[in-house]
Amino acid sequence: MSRNRISLSLALALLLAAGPTLAQQNISKVNGSIVAQAGRPYGDVETVNGSITIETGATVEDAETVNGSVRAGNDITADSLSTVNGSIRVGERASIRGSVETVNGGIFIDRGGRIGGGIETVNGAIGLVDVDLDGGIETVNGDITVGIGSHVSGGITVTKPTSNWFPVQVNKRKPRIIVGPDAVVEGELKFEREVTLYVHETARTGKITGATATSYSGTRAPRE
Repeated sequence: MSRNRISLSLALALLLAAGPTLAQQNISKVNGSIVAQAGRPYGDVETVNGSITIETGATVEDAETVNGSVRAGNDITADSLSTVNGSIRVGERASIRGSVETVNGGIFIDRGGRIGGGIETVNGAIGLVDVDLDGGIETVNGDITVGIGSHVSGGITVTKPTSNWFPVQVNKRKPRIIVGPDAVVEGELKFEREVTLYVHETARTGKITGATATSYSGTRAPRE
């Protein structure tokens, strides 16, 4: 057998061993939940009435629902995560290139996460643990915890609703804002409504407008 035939046979064997290339899958539903599995390439995954689950190690582009939660395991990769009526919870070491947003629901990002955009809610708490956030944090009624070791580059804003907003019920209870041990918030912390602000003695923040920070030590902020 000639050298050319040997090379051709080897190339064909390697191609067959590799198997077919999986096409990127977009999923769009009106009613029903979506599960994105590890090892399969996903584009946008969208549903109106249903939850979205991104399994550990899975990769998607934009994950979006209207009435439902978004749940992501460890080591996931995404462009953005969003919902209107539902919470978003992300496991450890997530890589999210864009934003994480919800209207009515909380957001929690676990240890080792890296978020390239901002995090935003209207009615819902926001919690970070050892997370690097390149954007900022914004809410109207939600509590915010910038937990131990987290780094927020774009500041914090608690917004007062205006007549241009769709109807938002402002809680009489003041939002509770905590900047925890060894956390860093760069940029301005701007509060357009009354809040309770606690900043750990080891934390660092930018300029604070509209609130007076109470310093604390220990692992947890004081209870009101």
